[in-house]
Amino acid sequence: MRADARRNRERLLEVAVRSFALDGPGVPLEAIAKAAGVGIGTLYRHFPTREALVEAAYRNELDRLCAAVPDLVSAQPADQALRAWMDLFVDYMVTKRGMSDALRTVIASGGDPFNKSRDMLMSAITRLLEAGVNAGAIRADVPPEDVLAALSGVTSTVGDPEKREQARRLLDLLVDGLRHR
Repeated sequence: MRADARRNRERLLEVAVRSFALDGPGVPLEAIAKAAGVGIGTLYRHFPTREALVEAAYRNELDRLCAAVPDLVSAQPADQALRAWMDLFVDYMVTKRGMSDALRTVIASGGDPFNKSRDMLMSAITRLLEAGVNAGAIRADVPPEDVLAALSGVTSTVGDPEKREQARRLLDLLVDGLRHR
């Protein structure tokens, strides 16, 4: 893909996530294209249907979340990398919740936007935990499934943007419980 086409696609996905989260699944595609600074034909070249755009926007957010792991692990101590990733996870879940109506339209049309989500999240958490264990910062007896369940619990109770401070406190508590003593 040419660089300009790649930039257009990324901008469309960024605008689509925000638009679907704020305005719901019925937001006009023309509005998304305009906000992204492209024509409607460019949008349809990348995403032939509304459902394709919704699914790609969701998957792009998941990819960004999981792709952040290597940079976080290399840039800071392992326990801090895990904590920073947890903040990104909360952002991802807030976005996913905002897009829930749009995602339901994809599912209703036969799509499966969540096809590989759990595997990708488990892989990211496993890598973060392994880095922490190897550094002697994180306990070795905590399975990644438990961390994902705890994160899901935090976001289900305090995942709304107005409860962000409480989410931070709960994530700090979770990481403190994961630290090696």
